[in-house]
Amino acid sequence: MSVLTRDEAQTRAQLIDVHRYTVALDLTTGDETFESRAAIQFTARAAGDTFVELKPALLRSVTLDGQPLDPHTLDQNRLALTGLTEGEHELRVDATMRYSRTGEGMHRFTDPTDGETYVYTQMFLEDVQRVFAVFDQPDLKAVFALSLTAPEGWTVLGNGIATDEGDGHWSIAPTPPISTYLVAVAAGPWHSVRTEHAGLPFGIHCRRSLAPHLDADADEILTITRACYDRYHEKFKEPYPFDSYDQAFVPEFNAGAMENPGLVTFRDEFVYRSAVTDTERQTRAMVIAHEMAHMWFGDLVTLTWWDDIWLNESFAEYMGYQTLTEATRHTDTWVAFGIDRKSWGYDADQRPSTHPVAPDPDAVPDTASAMLNFDGISYAKGASALRQLVAWLGEK
Repeated sequence: MSVLTRDEAQTRAQLIDVHRYTVALDLTTGDETFESRAAIQFTARAAGDTFVELKPALLRSVTLDGQPLDPHTLDQNRLALTGLTEGEHELRVDATMRYSRTGEGMHRFTDPTDGETYVYTQMFLEDVQRVFAVFDQPDLKAVFALSLTAPEGWTVLGNGIATDEGDGHWSIAPTPPISTYLVAVAAGPWHSVRTEHAGLPFGIHCRRSLAPHLDADADEILTITRACYDRYHEKFKEPYPFDSYDQAFVPEFNAGAMENPGLVTFRDEFVYRSAVTDTERQTRAMVIAHEMAHMWFGDLVTLTWWDDIWLNESFAEYMGYQTLTEATRHTDTWVAFGIDRKSWGYDADQRPSTHPVAPDPDAVPDTASAMLNFDGISYAKGASALRQLVAWLGEK
């Protein structure tokens, strides 16, 4: 696979402006693969060449402005678009994609408890290419309009409000302009607890076999969610920029949680199956608060390149602890931060792989090097630095 370099991303961002993705996914074609059709509207600011990224099992067809391109020109994960003229363009890509079993792209899971199957996406950092064709860099934001065909009896969740159109067909409301790595869908026979807050639909979701455990904690989870939502509105002034707020606790998740706009995904170990300590409940609450902070800082306002990921994560880390302290019953969260998170930062800082909280852009020349910065420095040390700045300068 070809990793994207910062120089390539800068060159592409200077050449094109991406407007809209219209994506259709068919999840009914088997256990190993699904069908993916994407139409991308974009503008070339000048004549030139660029490329789109895709990691298909089979690339069936590609057309640019109605003219067919040779699918065999796909080189690893790059499909060249040569001889672009200045002006508006539409790229259409029809492909078969593979389900993942390792949490990358479209992950598929069958619950051994009851045999029910669930799929969900994890697009970060560059795994959207495993789901549909894309100009995959954070500063090429666009509107995403997705539709899905799913097995009967499944519920579909997405970045926007999902509408059941019958016969397994679902449409998801188009997003505001967001980065490619933030697109998300989740489909399956979810158990859902739904409510409304501040005029928006809120929901929490898990696989059916965990329903009794989610129901037992639903009030607690939703109380934390509402309290953080209200406090962030007081702090940021900017209204929440999306049309709904769903939180899905998904199986076999390869991270702790992911801040997809309107559809935050969490590892479903946060649906507690037995008695747990209050510290564990505080940890879950902190993750809820952390991911919600990203709705503004990360999702609405997004880094241009991955050298700025520290501010995404350090800020959400700081805000998560501070907002829990201010708005919920968990008033001693900074003690937990000092015990658990700061030690993570200290450990990372003592290794030969240490790096500045805000790395020099030259230290993050490509997406592969960007992944190395997701550590205790970018999260905990950065949050410590922000907390110290607040102590010196005041919060505002």
